[in-house]
Amino acid sequence: MTARAAGPALTSREIRQAFLDFFAERGHTIVPSMPLVPGGDSSLLFTNSGMVQFKDVFLGTGTRPYTRVADSQKCMRVAGKHNDLDDVGRDDSHHTFFEMLGNWSFGDYYKAEAIPWAWTLLTQVWRIPKDRLWATCFEDEKGEIPRDDEAADLWRQQPGLDPDHILYFGRKDNFWEMAETGPCGPDSEMHIDRGAEFCDKASVPGHVCRVNGDCARFLELWNLVFIQYNRSGPSSLEPLPMKHVDTGMGLERLVSVLQGKTSTYRTDLFWPILQTVQQMLGHDDDTRERLLTPYRVIADHARAAAFLIADGVVPGNTGRNYVCRMIIRRASRFGTQAGFDEPFLGAVARKVVEVYGAVYPELERHAGAIHQTITDEEERFRRTVDTGVAHLNEMIEAVRKAGARTIDGKRAFELYATYGLPLEITRDIARELDIGVDEASFFESLEAHREASSGGTSSADLSGEATEVYRGLLRELIGSGALAASGVVQDPYRRTETQGQVVALLAEGKPVETASEGTRVGVVLPETAFYVESGGQVSDTGVITSDPEGGWSLRVEDVIRPVEGLVVHIGEVTRGTVHRGDRALAQVDEPRRWDIMRNHTATHLLHASLRAVLGGHARQAGSLVAPDRLRFDFTHPKGITRDERHRIESIVNEAILANYPLEIQTQPRDVAVAAGAMALFGEHYGETVRTIRIGGKERVSFELCGGTHVPATGVIGVFHILGEESVAAGIRRIEAVTGRGALEVLGQTLARQDRLAALLASPTDNLEPQVRALIEERERLAAELSAYRERTAQASLDSIQPEAIGSSRLLAGVVRQADADLLRRLSDRFRAANPSHVVVLGSVADGRPVLIAAVSPDLVKRGLDAGAIVRHAATGIGGSGGGRPTMAQAGGKNAEGLEQAVQSARAWVLEHLQP
Repeated sequence: MTARAAGPALTSREIRQAFLDFFAERGHTIVPSMPLVPGGDSSLLFTNSGMVQFKDVFLGTGTRPYTRVADSQKCMRVAGKHNDLDDVGRDDSHHTFFEMLGNWSFGDYYKAEAIPWAWTLLTQVWRIPKDRLWATCFEDEKGEIPRDDEAADLWRQQPGLDPDHILYFGRKDNFWEMAETGPCGPDSEMHIDRGAEFCDKASVPGHVCRVNGDCARFLELWNLVFIQYNRSGPSSLEPLPMKHVDTGMGLERLVSVLQGKTSTYRTDLFWPILQTVQQMLGHDDDTRERLLTPYRVIADHARAAAFLIADGVVPGNTGRNYVCRMIIRRASRFGTQAGFDEPFLGAVARKVVEVYGAVYPELERHAGAIHQTITDEEERFRRTVDTGVAHLNEMIEAVRKAGARTIDGKRAFELYATYGLPLEITRDIARELDIGVDEASFFESLEAHREASSGGTSSADLSGEATEVYRGLLRELIGSGALAASGVVQDPYRRTETQGQVVALLAEGKPVETASEGTRVGVVLPETAFYVESGGQVSDTGVITSDPEGGWSLRVEDVIRPVEGLVVHIGEVTRGTVHRGDRALAQVDEPRRWDIMRNHTATHLLHASLRAVLGGHARQAGSLVAPDRLRFDFTHPKGITRDERHRIESIVNEAILANYPLEIQTQPRDVAVAAGAMALFGEHYGETVRTIRIGGKERVSFELCGGTHVPATGVIGVFHILGEESVAAGIRRIEAVTGRGALEVLGQTLARQDRLAALLASPTDNLEPQVRALIEERERLAAELSAYRERTAQASLDSIQPEAIGSSRLLAGVVRQADADLLRRLSDRFRAANPSHVVVLGSVADGRPVLIAAVSPDLVKRGLDAGAIVRHAATGIGGSGGGRPTMAQAGGKNAEGLEQAVQSARAWVLEHLQP
């Protein structure tokens, strides 16, 4: 079917831009895609739809400076109910990563505008034949929610739309809800009839092609959601005071229609990537088509991995990092099926950057990191995949022999934990052999082994019910004039204290009039200078007292922002009784604030230093800015060397000594990013952002940041790295101190140095040569002791008489003062002089008995096994052992039984090796 009139097909880039231009002409603000990691939203693993970045607006916890907006949003669906991974590569339409075109109205226009615009764009701009389009509207099968006749009437008014092409469907297909409670509403979907040739169920008796049917003929193009209700219970809907529009249209699907392709993989979004794979493999077209499933998996996963890494997600063991690792490894395995025998995915990802880089510049900025990260992960996987698959095949064979059809999930997790074989690969291989996997058990095991999360936790209840309380309180306070129209005025940047009336008190999540001494309470003031935890920086603490002083006092332990516009100080009343309406003075703990600011500015310097020393791939992957220390997680495939650590620390301290002033500006986000400001992983940024530039023209650091900072780097004082470690594959962590914390560490270090000098009776400036001399002396004495032990052991061995067994020689006995290594060396000497041999030697090392056995290859062929010998002997020393047929070792707890154990082994050998 040809969707457009004759003429050159639009490119995907032209289609994407046409959508944005269409809505820009109709007053929409065009915003950039938010990252795949939804900053500030811990409920989602990835951004999985276009509305995610506006979720707070729909929930009533946030606002925007515009009321109509459009964008093209990067999305991932590989977890939860939106998980398309199982189908990726096996059909022509499913993907892990995809782009969602969308337009929104926040209480501005509604159905009367959204529906005609959708029809105009599809039929006039993109010239899709009108007779091929169908519209669906909502009709509640339970009869509880009004039918959406408003939308149906508007569709009937669209020129050229056949009224018979307007259909009603129920809740499953045409009612949208964000959650069990909250904003919801009917939706209208636009479908296209691609023609009878697209039906894949024509051979099924009784099949009828229809909209929302089970064949591929009718394709959903666009979903227009009309948010007009608030659900407060299973059957309780209330009209919203402001109605919203939320639309979503998959770019890949749209491009396949407009380019007249039967598959999204044959559009210009994917075809250049598939051609690159084909060129790398040297396949002809017939071979490519025969291997289309691995081709599609490689193209999809290379694209997804490139976008994930560009947004700061690296391969790892849990959460988002697990997904990144999994899709790289899954693509690598399918690449082997297609014919690759060396790492290849990094080269494919280069093509992804070429295809998408002009639209998503983060791909070009991080092209080197994308290639290196993917290649490193693929090489890591290839070192273990064969062993993992071999063990999986053994599991599958055992399942079959047992007459079962499912692999135990705990065993599947062991394959991942030990050999790096993700569940998805295990499932792929098992499915090919008609075997299932107990996925629930797998994820239980994964959860049990997941890395402990870290970072600050809020002391506030921010459940859905509590959020409603806070939202209602905010409306009440603004309505009464107690708060400004925008809510609490917060300024943590220019002051550390504010005065004002206590406009609200909350105890146990409910408004109260008073709070007495010992009560934990939330306090709302019209203005505050307290910082609310964000971007890794912890909240301020301090005190709120009655103004004038004398009546009551409250210790502020935490500060929260439960909904946009409301700041609540959480703490305990330490003196007197607080009343709503009291005058209050709120004071931030200023010394603590300065410690935090030193650490936060140092974090920016550290980030810049890491990139300077390690390379541009070293990017923030998490942080904690506290008063006593800073913690910085960053992407890097290996531990930093001592020299690198010294250089990183030196660069930061040089910047501190330079006393660079901080240039802090507030500007539109797109302007800041275009100027080179770095957005940090996992952070949520509004349309207006705050930028921190350090170094002026030298631009030591330039980042988006809403935290508090020192006015100039010299205030930091000194920066010292406490340690560096791995927290996940590809992610390292540095902990450091500055200012007073660094001085405290320095003082402790000097004190230890003084104590050491006293112990050695040496001046502090002579400690190093003194310690070196002691180490050399220890090494000399250790060498002498080792030589003495070896001579003693050799003399003990010489007293043991070998026995002849035919043409073979048996040496069995107890040797004095020998560990396992020395026993093996002594054994080697005997074995070298006696080609056909059996050796059984025992000794006591550090109070514990040890046994070794060695058997020459010719005697192994006669059935003798060193492992069997030590296992037999180990029972006498209360232990166990094993090893190869030619060499084995055992240990135990009962040293007194050693002589008898050796003689038991000797007798066992004689019994099994008669001439």
